[in-house]
Amino acid sequence: MRATIIALAFATAAVAADAPDLAVIHQIKSEAFERSEVMVTLENLSDRYGPRLTASPEFKEASDWALKRLQEYGLENVHTEKWGPFGRGWSLEKFALEMTQPRYSLLSAFPLAWSSTVNGEVAGEPILAPLPRAGGRQQLAAAAWDQYVEKYKGKLRGKAVFVSEMLHNIDGQESKPELRRYTEAELHDMAAAPDPTEKVQYDPKDLVVPDDPAERARLYASIPQSLQDELRARREEAAAKRTQFFLDEGVLALVQDDQRARDALTFSEAAGPYDGKKPLAPPTFVVTSEHYNRVARLLAGKTTVEMRVTLRARISDAPIDATNLVGEIPGGSKKDEIVMVGAHFDSWHSGTGATDNGAGSAVMIEVVRILKALNVKMDRTVRIALWSGEEQGLLGSKAYVKEHFGDPKTMKITAAHAKLSGYFNLDNGSGKIRGVYLQGNDAMRPLFEQWLAPFRDQGVTTLSIRNTGGTDHLSFDAVGLPGFQFIQDPLDYSTVTHHSNMDNYDHAIAADLMQAAAVIASVVYDAATRPEMLPRKPLPKAQDAETSATR
Repeated sequence: MRATIIALAFATAAVAADAPDLAVIHQIKSEAFERSEVMVTLENLSDRYGPRLTASPEFKEASDWALKRLQEYGLENVHTEKWGPFGRGWSLEKFALEMTQPRYSLLSAFPLAWSSTVNGEVAGEPILAPLPRAGGRQQLAAAAWDQYVEKYKGKLRGKAVFVSEMLHNIDGQESKPELRRYTEAELHDMAAAPDPTEKVQYDPKDLVVPDDPAERARLYASIPQSLQDELRARREEAAAKRTQFFLDEGVLALVQDDQRARDALTFSEAAGPYDGKKPLAPPTFVVTSEHYNRVARLLAGKTTVEMRVTLRARISDAPIDATNLVGEIPGGSKKDEIVMVGAHFDSWHSGTGATDNGAGSAVMIEVVRILKALNVKMDRTVRIALWSGEEQGLLGSKAYVKEHFGDPKTMKITAAHAKLSGYFNLDNGSGKIRGVYLQGNDAMRPLFEQWLAPFRDQGVTTLSIRNTGGTDHLSFDAVGLPGFQFIQDPLDYSTVTHHSNMDNYDHAIAADLMQAAAVIASVVYDAATRPEMLPRKPLPKAQDAETSATR
């Protein structure tokens, strides 16, 4: 009986220790909702300084502005940290993709990053030559590419090659709404633990990275990070092989279909390698489906079509070091222990990077502004980091974690590893926070249940034990550090803005970002003032050993 009473006393004390300070939460809400600066920050990051392609002059200008902003808010140790070398710089200056025959039309198109330039305005004929879709086993994908080369070799010189299949709308096909919020049923399903399944052993030689982004995301969610990196490298190798074929053929340009209108994610990413030692890809454009299909139908109907291509960019092949942005609010009695917040600062170039991920960066800047403006006393140091190179594979955060905390390949960790309490990330558009992914860390559930309780009336209700991928918290999780991504309403992130020329300030919702800043500032305050560090999962195995086990 006495042991039970003692256990209950300890449990009660633990719960009391993690109960949020509602007086401080009230101050945070007031500062976040009544004196918010998050949209002013986002307007500057997107309208004034966007886009922010890694290693571009625009990224540097945005970085300088953000560092000054953090200094003005009173943060200390504000600086950039170089990592790299990253690769070549690329900055867009002028472009156009035009149909000049049988009728003039300026196509709704945008060039992909690290495309080579065109000398003036160059005319040519288009040809419909869809690339084989990657799927199935590696050997099948290689065979499909060999057949493609055999079919088109010697036929593409001076052509604008339309490389996507022409997709048709289907009568009666249901379409997803462009903008939506999670329903209670969806959040309920998200909170449910997935059914236990036997761990699958993959043979990397048999795996091919799917072209479809949704299929690719599902594959990456089911395989180790080390295997993801291997497949990403293999995908880049296959892309380089395709690039060299089109360069040897002397194509005028490559043209891809933008399939967002058919409920598909579009990835306006890189045309070719950012490694300055490798050749640039031919001029490559993504075109809206309506304009792409018009040209494709004309070609299918044997109508003579002529195109004109313009593309000018500033390109530096000399290797450029990329940088992360860092600043701190020093702690008190435990200032050597760190609570981190972060978001990726880089973006693609076709829009202004407002929702991906100017929104997350602006929120995290607002989080530290709120905490500093209120001058709340926190035992631990709060550090903000804004990453570059996320869009190329979490490169900035991976480099930072390896430098400061440990190498996931060998699991050799640093002394600072023991001093990081946790990392909180935001990178799923501008939707308000609905909960958090626990990333398999059961011990964090009771903490988040208490910390998020003051925001239940604002829709923050869901704790999901599941892992979520694709963003920078994974770099911390890979070395056994508590790293978390918040659950956000989808809005029009995947249907309109993600990696597209529609990623602009107008798609950010002020109330949602204000709510997100209040939630994260409160969580950070709680983490920085609780008596103990955040609970951790067991250290993962070294990725080198994990990769060997899959072979």
